[in-house]
Formats: sequence, structure tokens, C-alpha cells
Amino acid sequence: MTDERIEGAATGVNGKLKSALGNLTGDTKLQLEGRFDEVKGKALDYYGRAIDQLETLSDRAPEDLRGPVKTGLDFARRKPLLTTGILAGIAFLMAGSGRRRY
Repeated sequence: MTDERIEGAATGVNGKLKSALGNLTGDTKLQLEGRFDEVKGKALDYYGRAIDQLETLSDRAPEDLRGPVKTGLDFARRKPLLTTGILAGIAFLMAGSGRRRY
């Protein structure tokens, strides 16, 4: 389990508590902050899961590809937002290329 997954779980729980407290007190700002933290926690958890899967795949990679794969993983760990943006862009392009246009 990566640090990102642990941080994501903690952030998500904190968000749920904030949101519940906001609901209880009628504080809209606290409700929104809580909801934002919940979403942020889920995103961190998914990012951590992706890193876990990539590490598993890198261990199974052929010996000559392990170096470049580890370099890519190191980049993903140092620049998580950039990596997430790149992956989201690729997913968007792939989804768009599969659509039928009339």
C-alpha cells in the first residue's frame, strides 16, 4: 500500500467528518470543504492504486525494460498532478477517437 492510498483514506475520512459537521451546523462552507476533501481522498486513493499496479507490472516486465519503467514510476511519484493530467488527457483522446461521428 502506497503513502498516497493512506493519505487518501485519511483525507476522505476527514472530509466525511467535515461534511457531517457542516450538515449538522448548517455551515455550507464546511459542507463544501468536506465534500472537496472526500473527492480529493478518492483521487489520492485511485492514484495510489495505479502506482501499486504499475509497480506490480514493472516487477513482471522483461529485464531490459525494468530500468525505463522504474524511471517512469519515479517521475509519477515526483509529479503526481502532471502524471494525472497526462493520463486524463490520454484517456480523453482515446475515448474521443472511439466515437462514431455522423
